[in-house]
Amino acid sequence: MSEKLTRRADNYAEWYNELVKRADLAEHSPVRGCMVIKPYGFAIWEGIQRELDARFKATGHVNAYFPLFIPKSFLSKEAEHVDGFAKECAVVTHHRLMNAPDGSGVVVDPEAKLAEELIVRPTSETIIWHHYKDWIRSYRDLPILLNQWANVVRWEMRPRLFLRTAEFLWQEGHTAHATAEEALAEAKQMLEVYADFVENVMAIPVVRGVKTPNERFAGALETFCIEALMQDGKALQAGTSHFLGQNFAKAFDVKYLTKENKEEYVWATSWGVSTRLMGALIMTHGDDDGLCIPPKLAPVSVVVVPIYKNDDERENIRRVALNLVEKLKNAGVTAKFDDDDSKRPGWKFAEWELKGVPVRLTLGPKDLAENRAEVFRRDLKTKSFVGLDALAAEIPKLLNDVQQTMFQIAKERRDRLTVEIDDYAEFQARLDGEGGFLLAHWDGTSETEERIKQETKATIRCIPLDFVEEPGRCILTGRPSRGRVVFARAY
Repeated sequence: MSEKLTRRADNYAEWYNELVKRADLAEHSPVRGCMVIKPYGFAIWEGIQRELDARFKATGHVNAYFPLFIPKSFLSKEAEHVDGFAKECAVVTHHRLMNAPDGSGVVVDPEAKLAEELIVRPTSETIIWHHYKDWIRSYRDLPILLNQWANVVRWEMRPRLFLRTAEFLWQEGHTAHATAEEALAEAKQMLEVYADFVENVMAIPVVRGVKTPNERFAGALETFCIEALMQDGKALQAGTSHFLGQNFAKAFDVKYLTKENKEEYVWATSWGVSTRLMGALIMTHGDDDGLCIPPKLAPVSVVVVPIYKNDDERENIRRVALNLVEKLKNAGVTAKFDDDDSKRPGWKFAEWELKGVPVRLTLGPKDLAENRAEVFRRDLKTKSFVGLDALAAEIPKLLNDVQQTMFQIAKERRDRLTVEIDDYAEFQARLDGEGGFLLAHWDGTSETEERIKQETKATIRCIPLDFVEEPGRCILTGRPSRGRVVFARAY
C-alpha cells in the first residue's frame, strides 16, 4: 500500500495492470490467457449479474444451462459462424490420461482418442439450436426467451486481465420467435436493457449503434452494440445484441407450424455481455489512487474508519460505529466498520481509496464529542462533516449524488473527446494523440473500412442508431457518403 500506482499519464497500460492486481480484483493463472477473479473482483461481477439478471427476468426471460462441450460437427452446420470462431477454438481430442511408461508423469492415453472431437464452447448458438429443434413444434412453443450465465473459451494469444482472456465469464441470451419483426424487436429491446444498465448502474455513457457487415457477429444479419469510451481515448464494446434471422434455424432445421398450419423456419436472436465490463468500469472511473466504483455497484458503499489512542476511545467509537452501520444497513446502504487494529488509519484510508469505496466516514474522539463524522467522497475527494443523527438520512442522498456525478464526469469527458473530422491527416493525428470517438464520413464499402483499419488501427465502432443523413465525402476516398459513422481505436 505504501507504493503509489503508476500514473495514468505516464503509462496507462501499466496503471491498469497494477490496479487490477493491487485492488485485489484478479490475477493471472498458471494457464496462459486465463485469470483468477479474486473475491473483491467477483463481488463486483456478482453485482453486475444481479442487476442484469433482474432486468432479464423483468422482460420475460428465464435462465437455463447448456453443456461446455460442443460436438465439432455442430459448428460445421453454419458456415459463417464456424469461420468466425475457427481460429479461437479449443479442441478436446482425448478423454483419458495414463502414467507414462518411463515413470516421468502422466501422458495422454493414445487409446482414448474421441470418435468426434469436442469444442470448448466459444459461444452456444449451435448446441442451443440443436435442442430447440426438439423443443419447438408449433407457434404455441414460441417465443423461447432463454439466458445462460456461463464461461466460454476463445483462445487469446495477447491476454489482458478482464479485457482479453482465453476463458471469461458472461451471459448469453438465445431467443426464438415466430416472426422477423418479433426477433428484431427483441434484439433492439435487449440492447436498450444493456444501455440502461451500463449508464444507470455502471455510470458509463454509451453510444447505441449497429455494426458494419465487417464487424458483425459471425452468423448474424444485424449486430447492435453499445460503445463506451475509456479515459485514454480508446473505445470498448460494452455489449452486443444480434438479429440472427433464420440462419441457425435453417442450419439445424428448426421449423414450427403457424396458426394457418403452415411450416416456417424460426427467427432468432442472441445477446451478451462479459467480464470485459469490469475493464470498462476500471478504465472509465479509476484514477491515480485506484478504483472509483459507482454506489449502485459497490460491494461496500460506505466504510467507517475509527481513529483512537487508547482502549477507552476505541470502545466508545466502536459502539457508535456499529450502531451507525446498523442504521445505514436499515436505510439500504451496504456499510462496513473497519476495526482492524493491526492497520493504521492512514493505511486504511489508502486501501479503501484503492478499492474505490464511494464514501468513507471517519470517527475520532473529537467527532464523538461534537456528535459528527467526517465524510469523504471518493469521486470528488472532498471532505465535510455531518451530524451523527443525520447520517442515516443524508448518506443515501450523498450516494445518489455520487452516482449521478460519476456519470456526468464520464459523459463530459466522452463528449469532449467526440469530434467531427473531415481531413484524413487530422484523423490520423487525432488517433495518435487524444483519440476519442471520431465522427467521419465513410463511403460504405468494406474495402475502405479495411484500408482505414490497416493504416490507422481504427475501426468503425458503429453506425449510430440516431444516424443523421448528412451527405459528404469519405474521409479516405473522397467518394460520396450518406453520413458520419463512429471511428475509434479500441480494446
